[in-house]
Amino acid sequence: MKPVLALGLGLLGLTLASGLPVAPAMAQAGDRLVTIYGNDKCPRDTICVRAPENERYRIPEQLRGESGEAAAARWGDRAKSLEYVGSSGTMSCSPVGAGGASGCFRELARKAREERAAQGQKPVVGF
Repeated sequence: MKPVLALGLGLLGLTLASGLPVAPAMAQAGDRLVTIYGNDKCPRDTICVRAPENERYRIPEQLRGESGEAAAARWGDRAKSLEYVGSSGTMSCSPVGAGGASGCFRELARKAREERAAQGQKPVVGF
C-alpha cells in the first residue's frame, strides 16, 4: 500500500508542477537604454542619452570618487598624514602598549645627552 501511495503522490506533484507558468529568462528582461557620445547615431528601438564627446573615455560621474577638500589635498600632505598611521607601539613614545615607555625613555635620554653636550659635558651613557 505504501508504494502505491508514494507513486500517487509523485504523479500528483508532477501534474501540479507542469501546470505552473514559465517565467521569462532574466536576459530577456533588459531595458534598452544606451549612452551615446557626440554625433553618434542612436540605434532603433532604443532610448538614448546623449553626452558630450569629451566624456566618452572618462569614468562615469557616479563612479569618479570623492571630490572637494580630500581630493584637492596635495600628495605631500597626504603622505605626511600616513606617517602617523603606525606611530604607536614599540619605541614610539605613545600611551598605547608597553612598548611606548621604551620610546619615551629613548626620547628623554636623547634630550638629556643633547643638554649635556650643549653644556660641554661628556656623555655618560651612549644610546
